[in-house]
Amino acid sequence: MRHVSRTIFVVALLLATAACNRSSGNKPPPPEVGVVTVQPQQALLEVELPGRTSPFATSQVRPQINGIVQARLFKEGGQVAAGQPLYQIDPKPYRATYDNAAATLATAKAKATRYAALLKEKAVAPQDYDDALAAYKEAAANAEAARINLDYTRITAPISGIIGRSLVTQGALVTANQADPLATIQTLDPIYVDINQSSSELLALKRAMADGQVSRDAPQGTRATLILDDGTTYGREGTFEFSEVTVDQTTGTVTLRARFPNPDGLLLPGMYVRAQIVEGVNEKAILAPQQAVSRNEKGEPTALIVDDKGIVRLRLLKVSRTVGDNWLVTDGLKAGDKLIVEGLQNARPDQPANAIPAGSKPAGQKPA
Repeated sequence: MRHVSRTIFVVALLLATAACNRSSGNKPPPPEVGVVTVQPQQALLEVELPGRTSPFATSQVRPQINGIVQARLFKEGGQVAAGQPLYQIDPKPYRATYDNAAATLATAKAKATRYAALLKEKAVAPQDYDDALAAYKEAAANAEAARINLDYTRITAPISGIIGRSLVTQGALVTANQADPLATIQTLDPIYVDINQSSSELLALKRAMADGQVSRDAPQGTRATLILDDGTTYGREGTFEFSEVTVDQTTGTVTLRARFPNPDGLLLPGMYVRAQIVEGVNEKAILAPQQAVSRNEKGEPTALIVDDKGIVRLRLLKVSRTVGDNWLVTDGLKAGDKLIVEGLQNARPDQPANAIPAGSKPAGQKPA
């Protein structure tokens, strides 16, 4: 009986001690969270957009006279230089025409010279001299036209580049201004990349520039890089050239053009690529690390901060894009806010928290 009384006494003592602790307000300390202080900073605004490669220059080779192709003078798929002979058209009829025109010119010139001397001596009428001079000029024009047509019998490359397959063979009849080209030449070094950007994104950028939030005077503002279809990065940088002034009604996009060096011929026309270009620079960007931003049940971005009283507050954010590992915040954060980036699992809105600089605790050590 005495043993039972002693047990009852111990239990009662423990209950009294617990009640005393509760009444004395002995609460656990607030959790520690790692924070970064939000400060405006310069941010390059990069965008990754789809695009396709296109030749720097393209020329379809066509004959300017009628005739029979005597020879093809180039190697299909090879490099050709501007002015290099490509085809030889049978020149015999054009050489005969030129020789005849040259003979007529010589006769007309001699007559015009003779009549000029006779006119000084008043041995011929002025009208006769004028007729001889006109005949000479007409013969000169005919001879020049015949010479040009004779030159056209040798078809030369109008531009330098890679020439494709020949669509005609030796012995084929070709005609002036025919619809089908003889071959096509493409200049591939440098090469263009035509990039598509939605008109809404471009409009937002222009508005930001008009409001003074974004400027174009970034040191890297004209550079561009390429990501190839296999995911690798093209080893040479390009330069942004211009943007079209018309929106494609079918896709709602605007075409931007960049130029890239292509000395190794790795880029071919029609290849799908993704281009990274720097649109501008935001001198006073508010950036939030991606690990500090979550989404609510509506899909809206949110973040937690610690206010001046040490209380955790929930902020609803507006973000426009990613900049590296950060979100570019357009609303919801301001300079001086203590943004929670570590210990988010311990932080509760409207509850106290002990804010310490992020990264100040040794790796692996848990907040108290």
